[in-house]
Amino acid sequence: MLGEADTRDLWTIVNEDPVANVFVASHLESVGSAAPSMSGGEIIGMFRHDELRAACWAGVNLVPIGVTDETGAIFGDHLGRSGRTFSSIFGLSEGVMDIWSTLEDYSGEPFDVRPTQPLMTIDTDPLIEPAADLRFTHPDELDRVLPACAAMFEEEVGYSPFIGGSEHYRRRVASLISRKYSLAAFDDAGNVVFKAELGTVSSQAVQVQGVWMHPDRRGEGLSAAYMAGVVVAARSLAPTVSLYVNSYNARAIAAYKRVGFAQVDTFATILF
Repeated sequence: MLGEADTRDLWTIVNEDPVANVFVASHLESVGSAAPSMSGGEIIGMFRHDELRAACWAGVNLVPIGVTDETGAIFGDHLGRSGRTFSSIFGLSEGVMDIWSTLEDYSGEPFDVRPTQPLMTIDTDPLIEPAADLRFTHPDELDRVLPACAAMFEEEVGYSPFIGGSEHYRRRVASLISRKYSLAAFDDAGNVVFKAELGTVSSQAVQVQGVWMHPDRRGEGLSAAYMAGVVVAARSLAPTVSLYVNSYNARAIAAYKRVGFAQVDTFATILF
């Protein structure tokens, strides 16, 4: 487990790919240390000759940092022996799948394994005009936005985020709104037409998450202009905007390419 003294070395690994490692970069910028967090997350490091070579965030989720086939299987075995459980593993595909190659021997059956999710980025202005009606949502709009967020979550992972109670997920969405990380467009009746979140933010990159279009408005060619608006908002915080998308979602990938996103790598996600 890493501590305060390992912070500089961890930053060295994170900065080798600040877009792929935005989750840990955001954490380090927020708390300033590689030591365990107040929320219970910790970062496990792998050393060779006293040099930090790779790491893995271990909290509710597992997030590999600089993990390769040389180190991934060792991480997986270590994490499996720890007896901890996780809700997901996500990050660059090589690291995720190499961790899973041994962790699966200790784990229950995952809900889904998605080994090839294009990681796409844009570091320029969007190629098309942003939608004029996309804006940051307001705290008093939580009850309008929350059903759309829950619908997206259920479409993506296959179960409701309200299982076991709604309060935790409600606080999560409210936090995104309060930090101006939640964007949406509404119709004349106040229903959400499109929404997205700036899910992870560092000084170098923003990772967009939770992209959702109301089912009744899909197929109208609206999503690209809305995503262009998301890019403009995100690039006011960091120069590079990223997202990862399921490889089978051809319609979404085409819309992202219209905006100016291009694939730079491949992510993987394992859901439990």
